[in-house]
Amino acid sequence: MTVNYEYDGVTASPELEEYVKGKLDKLFNKYEFIVRADVFFKTENTSDRNSKMKTSIRLSAPGPRLFAETATDSFHKSSADVVIALERQLEKRKGAMQTH
Repeated sequence: MTVNYEYDGVTASPELEEYVKGKLDKLFNKYEFIVRADVFFKTENTSDRNSKMKTSIRLSAPGPRLFAETATDSFHKSSADVVIALERQLEKRKGAMQTH
């Protein structure tokens, strides 16, 4: 699985990339049909301090792409929340897939 990182208004962080890669590896091991993940980190210009840091992840898999995004007070929290949302989507996708 290939993981691409994109930062918008944020300094690149190898530690954050390693954290997200660990979370995505768990998904890849459980759902082997995932081809690629695109991870986007962005700081939002909002008045709410608890939703300034947004993480978005787009997964390429058979069928339409899966996408989720969350904004919280840290990139680690928003990354964990996005992975949970994607896991729900992957579970639905796996249930709908038919083996021939």
